[in-house]
Amino acid sequence: MRPMRAPIGNFDQARPAADCLDLLTGPVAAAVRAWTGPVPAEQLLFVDTDPDLADTAVFLEHYGPALLDQSANCVVVAGKRGETTTLAACVVKSATRVDVNGVVRKHLGARKASFAPMDTATGETGMEYGGITPVGLPAAWPLLVDAAVADTEWVLIGSGRRRGKLIVPGKAFGQLPGAVVLEGLGVPVG
Repeated sequence: MRPMRAPIGNFDQARPAADCLDLLTGPVAAAVRAWTGPVPAEQLLFVDTDPDLADTAVFLEHYGPALLDQSANCVVVAGKRGETTTLAACVVKSATRVDVNGVVRKHLGARKASFAPMDTATGETGMEYGGITPVGLPAAWPLLVDAAVADTEWVLIGSGRRRGKLIVPGKAFGQLPGAVVLEGLGVPVG
C-alpha cells in the first residue's frame, strides 16, 4: 500500500503497520498480523521517527506540539500480594502519570504496586525500553487503559522499538487482549 499522510503530527509519511512488519519487534509484528476486531488492521499506522529526537520536548518541537495531547505511554507495572507478582501494562496520556498506588494497586488486588524494573519490562515483552506498546503484550497480562486514551480519536504510541511509532484509533485499545478501560488511571503530573 502507498504511503499516506498521518492523521496527526508532522510526519513525512504513514504506512499501514501490516506493511512494516520488518520494522516492528516480533511480538508487535505477530499482533498486527493476527489483528481482528471492530477497528480494521488498516487503521494501525506506522510512522518512522528519529530515536535521537525521543526526548519529549525535542520530539514535540519536531513532530508537532499538539502530539502531547494525542500521545500515550505504555508502562509495565508489577503488583505484589504475598509471594505472588502480577505483571500488567498501563496506557495513559503522555501528559499524565499512572496512578500506581491507587487505581493500579486496587485493580490488581495487590498490597504493593510499582513500576517493573527495565530488564523485566523489556525481557517479558520482547520490546525495547522507551518503545513498549500495548500491541503485542503477553495475552495473559492485564492491560489497563485510561478512559482518556480510549476517547482520543488517534493516539501516538510506541511501536516496540525506540525508532518508529504507531498511530492507532483510541477505541482500538479497548479491543486488545486483557484490556480494561478505567477512569482516573492517568493523573495530572505535579
